[in-house]
Amino acid sequence: MDEKLILKNHLKEVRSEKGLSQERLSQIVGVSRNTISSIETGQFNPTAKLALILCIALDKKFEELFYFDE
Repeated sequence: MDEKLILKNHLKEVRSEKGLSQERLSQIVGVSRNTISSIETGQFNPTAKLALILCIALDKKFEELFYFDE
């Protein structure tokens, strides 16, 4: 697999569309607000479990929230 692939996301946009703050989303999925912020800025890649929990909480498919960029 190409090591240059970078996992990106639309978490901030989708969260905002749903009218959720970082704090509220963090409470819903059971992580810290800092974790949500770090995912949104690309500083942290969520585990598969957390990524799927985020998808469920935001009613989105995985590929609607996460994508690869080079």
